Amino acid sequence: MTTPPFKTAKLIELWCAEPVFFASRELSDTYYTEGAIGNYALAYALGWARSPYRLTGRDTGRPRYIEDLTPLNQECYILPAWSATGSPTFRFERFNALSDSYWYAMTNNRVATARQDMLRVRQGDKPSTFRPSNYPQTGRLRMIERGNRFHTLVFGDRELPEYIRLGKFMSKARVAILDEKPLVHLPRADYTSQAYFSTADLPTGINLLSFDLISMPPTSLLKNLRFHSEAWQIGNYIVPANLQFCGGANSNGV
Repeated sequence: MTTPPFKTAKLIELWCAEPVFFASRELSDTYYTEGAIGNYALAYALGWARSPYRLTGRDTGRPRYIEDLTPLNQECYILPAWSATGSPTFRFERFNALSDSYWYAMTNNRVATARQDMLRVRQGDKPSTFRPSNYPQTGRLRMIERGNRFHTLVFGDRELPEYIRLGKFMSKARVAILDEKPLVHLPRADYTSQAYFSTADLPTGINLLSFDLISMPPTSLLKNLRFHSEAWQIGNYIVPANLQFCGGANSNGV
């Protein structure tokens, strides 16, 4: 058995002081937040990783998770957060980015407010206001309601802030340490875990026996996992050993 890089792990609670929104799923004009918080989002929210506000050149449109998160391996790690009650509550809100000007037209997912552009289109021109856009103008948001509590495990000795900002709208969440337990390394065997895991972070030698899949970007999550592998035990929680950011998606084929 390999020696674990961490000696202890903390059970922490995230309390949502404001509604939290992630575009986990998009169905028609409705954007759904799943009832879980991805560990990559938590790593950025805790200040462990930093990414440029605006990417240019070859990095435009390409995620930087490998560059930002893999340097943290062997130093710290965090699991995706799951609902403390098992059934998070949600709220729906409607957004409308349409213009309140006297005249406007809905083009290819873009609002045109210059009436003369319509004449240019009829003449065969294509002004910028009529080019396709990937920014939604109207729709509904399903958000995690304020007051929800989520739990997760944090590995490593990094200091945790009292408050963090989460989601597309940088919603405020309070961080509280509930418990800290020593990490016990268990031999290779069959185990069951009630925690949540990122499919991209699983070790290469693990054998997945059964699980429930939560499909969401940037990496799908697993819950109710049964696996055959070495494991780490932290109090009542058992997790696969050697978890690390961006550590094993290709080998597991999940």
